[in-house]
Amino acid sequence: MEFYEVVRTRRSVREYRPDPIPDQVLNRVLDAARIAPSGSNRQPTRVILVADRERKEKVARLCHEQAFISTAPMVAIACGQDIRFNRGDWMGRYAVIVDVTIAVDHLTLAARAEGLGTCWIGSFNGPALKEFLGLPEDAEVVAVTPLGYPTGDPFTGPEGRIPLDEFVKRESWGWDG
Repeated sequence: MEFYEVVRTRRSVREYRPDPIPDQVLNRVLDAARIAPSGSNRQPTRVILVADRERKEKVARLCHEQAFISTAPMVAIACGQDIRFNRGDWMGRYAVIVDVTIAVDHLTLAARAEGLGTCWIGSFNGPALKEFLGLPEDAEVVAVTPLGYPTGDPFTGPEGRIPLDEFVKRESWGWDG
């Protein structure tokens, strides 16, 4: 699939078929996340895959009762480990969140290219999910996404997006040139 078509048609999917994801497809998607850039090549991202039905249901409950999460064949939980490297200035401890976010974006786009659906979940009980997954003290959950083949065809063009000339600012926020 052409790259810009992937970007244009990626959507949040909330209905999944039970079909398993072939290993070669899953590995391509995960590898896209693995090779995502990170600041100073620190690579703090780790992905936990949950496929067990009962564990997926627990994850969904910890994501503030978003039951649809557990209907996908798999849930990917992206975590960031504090590798005690501060890029400096205001970014500081947020750098890990940015790095993990880049990897998750690669994952969601690769999933779309493979015909898989995802839904970026940022609403969850972080401490409880961390405990449930057995994360070490210096790691945190950053994002959760179900992963699977969608029901129907949700991959349509973008809707409700602001126009490009409103999105892009030139030179500064209020520059009138």
